[in-house]
Parts: sequence; structure tokens; C-alpha cells
Amino acid sequence: MIWALILIPFFASLLSLLIRSDNLRRTLLVTAAVGHTLIMALSWTRTFVPILNGWFAIDLIAQLFLSIASVLFLMTSFYAVGYLKTEKHESQKDFEEERFFVNAPEAVFTACLLMFLAMMTMVVTSQHFGILWVTMEATTLVTAPLIYFHRHHRSLEATWKYLLICSVGIAVSLLGNFFLAIAASAHNGVSFPLIRSDLIASGSQLWTPWVKAAFIFFLVGYGTKMGLAPLHTWLPDAHSESPSLVSALLSGALLNCAFVGILRAFEVTAAAGQLEFAKDLLVLFGLVSMLFAAVFIIGQADYKRMLAYSSVEHMGILALGVGLGGTAAFASMFHAINHSLTKTALFLIAGNILAAYKTKVAQDVRGLLSSIPASGLFWVAGILAITGFPPFGIFLSEFLILKAVIDQGRYAIVVIYLILLAIIFIGISAIALRMAQGRNIKPISVDGERKLSIIPSGILLVITLTFGIYVPPQLSSVLHAIANLLGGF
Repeated sequence: MIWALILIPFFASLLSLLIRSDNLRRTLLVTAAVGHTLIMALSWTRTFVPILNGWFAIDLIAQLFLSIASVLFLMTSFYAVGYLKTEKHESQKDFEEERFFVNAPEAVFTACLLMFLAMMTMVVTSQHFGILWVTMEATTLVTAPLIYFHRHHRSLEATWKYLLICSVGIAVSLLGNFFLAIAASAHNGVSFPLIRSDLIASGSQLWTPWVKAAFIFFLVGYGTKMGLAPLHTWLPDAHSESPSLVSALLSGALLNCAFVGILRAFEVTAAAGQLEFAKDLLVLFGLVSMLFAAVFIIGQADYKRMLAYSSVEHMGILALGVGLGGTAAFASMFHAINHSLTKTALFLIAGNILAAYKTKVAQDVRGLLSSIPASGLFWVAGILAITGFPPFGIFLSEFLILKAVIDQGRYAIVVIYLILLAIIFIGISAIALRMAQGRNIKPISVDGERKLSIIPSGILLVITLTFGIYVPPQLSSVLHAIANLLGGF
């Protein structure tokens, strides 16, 4: 079954380059997404056998994050059908008083989307640190053409920054692999392969100084891809200039892949007896990320960049939760689910707003609730959800992290955490809610209100609303089990 998860999007990607019919290619995209999601659903009812001598396996972490990626890809594939139809009929158009060319081949775009799913699958299921590193870099390469889809000079700048900064980060994580190999070398007559389960089982025999060095380089390297501040500088540009469905996948799925890389390194570091060392670093990076997000969200002019900085905030919350451990680690995994669902929905709605108003400047967007009512309603709901307003799932996960910090008696973190959440809530609300209110006096397009551009966001928001009220027992047990792996209760 793991082979099927990898090969379905892989061969669909290659096939999409050979198909001449746009409709057939779009059908292939949706079919591959449906197949991938159905197979991932089976992983919750049966055990998938590891492949290639255990180099790829679906453990608890892989099951959770690959399920998230699969569901998000399915939703965005439906959105992509309507999006590509619209783009096909507009070879060029005015965009913020500049000529904006939409001439990227749809076949290449679809192929890269499907290959992105295949590479994400390999990242999340990788149990070998070397394979994890290779596939992580592969996600960078296959997503670069997606960011450059519009062939605008701003798209080129964003793509170049994305490739450069993420490649530097991946180079740093390569040093982490080297240091981990040294830590597992034969200083006591035994050498261990860089396979997660073997390293964890032999944690007490690893060279501690090299394990600590490896974790630092993994955290910095994969943290760059994850968007942890101050390593996040590629993220606002890439999310802002990408097509909205690509921004949704970057924020909702790609950042999680980098987080998985950090979690793999965290597990090995904890097994080597350096749990507190790793947790302290995660807490530091988490708070710094929230601080950077709070500073740059205030007064943000571009609503897509606002959502991008919100992703920096939430990646910080994920790191903070794992760093605190216990209940907070459980909350962090739950937060990953809700953030991915909500942020994907918001980016898709942002695409509808952009299609209707032809601008990313928040000040030029007014009256969403009256001009494009369905998108406006989901925009308001998504903004309330992403800022932690009850009863959405993010409120529950953020509250559980707060409770964990209070239980641990770390009151300085409590104060910082609450202040930053409040600043970000005010900053986002001031921008986004103003867009929904008032009356629009400019002519708009109806492209933003197509059914395929609305329904996916609605489904995602309903799911995160449901998780704020009811967490399925099977999901709760998986989250608790992962939390136990990451330091226990």
C-alpha cells in the first residue's frame, strides 16, 4: 500500500505531461487525489507493511501528517479544476496596473502538483534520515515551478528567494545528517544505520555531543523550510506570489513536512538522553516565531502576506507545544491538523477574493459579505478560526498549550504567549474584518464565486469547527500516542 501512495501521484504526474486534453488532465489530477486519500483512509483501519527494508513505513507521525496532506491535496485538486479553467481563458490581463502574463503550460503545472504529492508522501514516510533529506530537497524543486506559475517579475523574485533560502537550509540539514552519522559511528565497536527505529533503540550508545550538534543543524535546516523565524524570509514572498491553491498547499502541507523532519530528529535526540536540551531550543524558536509574526502582521497591506505571517506564528506554536511536552505536545499535534485545514481554506478563499477584486491590497477590498457573499462568509469564519476564536479547533489547541504552560509554572512564557496571541488577533482582525464589511464601489468579477472554488473551503472549515466541539476517539488516541513518543505525559 505504501508503494501505491507513492506511485499513484508519481505516474499520474508523468502521464499528465503526455495528455493533450485539458479536461482529461484535470480528471487525472482529481482521480489521483481521490485514490491517494482512499488509501490513506485505509491506514486508519489496517497496518501497512514497511517497504525497502524499513526505509519507508507509516508510523503514527506519518499516519497523521500524510492524512492531512492527502485531504488537503484532494480539496485543492477540486479547486484547481475551476482555477485552471479560468486561467486558460485569460492569456494576459491587467493586475495592479501592470501587465500580468498567465502563460505557464497547464501540463507542467499539473505534473508538478502531482509530483509534489508523491514527494510529500516520501518525506513523511521516510524512516531513513538520508532519504528524508533527499526527498525534502525534492519537494523544493518540484514546487518552484508552481510558485513561478504566473511568470511575473515578482513571481521570479519569490521563486529565486525560495530556492536560495530553502537550499541553504537543506544544506545545513545535510550537516545534521553528517553529525548524526558520526554520533552513530563505531566509537564502541558498533555502528548504527541512519534509520529512525535503530537510532532510537540504540540511543544510549550514541555520542551525545554529536547528537546535540546534529539536532541544532536539523532544527536550523528544516526550520528554514518550516518557516520558523528568523529563518522564514522566503515564506511571505512565496505564499503571496503563488497561485492561491499553491499557497494553500505550501502552508497547509509543505510546512508540516519540514516539521516532520524536526520531529524525527527530536525523537532520536530524546532517545540519546538530551530531551530537555531539544525542548528548550524548540520553546525558544517557537516564541521567536510568534514574535516575528506579531511584528509583521500589524498593518500588513497584502492580505496573502498576512496569511503567510500567520503561518509563521502557527509554526511557532507547533514548536512551542512540542518543546513544552506533555499535554502541550498533544495540543501541538492537534494544532497542526486545525491550522492546516483552516489556513488551506483561507488561502483558497483569498484566491476567490483575488479573482473578484483583481488586487491583493487589503485596503482596496471592501464589502466581501455583500459582493461575494459565500466567500465573504467563509473568509470571516476562517479568520475567526485562525485567530483562535471558539468553538473552532485552534481555540482548543491553543488553550491546551496555555494550560500546559500554567501547569508547569512557567509564568513568563504564559505572559509572552498571551500577549503575542492578543497582538496577532488584533492585527489580523483589523485587516480581515474590514475587508468583509462596508460597501464595494468598484466593479468585480464573478470568477471568485464558482462552486468548485467555494465548496472545498466550506468543507475544511466545517471539519475544523467540528474538531473544536468533538474529537473522534481514534484520532485522540493517535495524538496521545504521538505525544508519548515526544516526551510523554
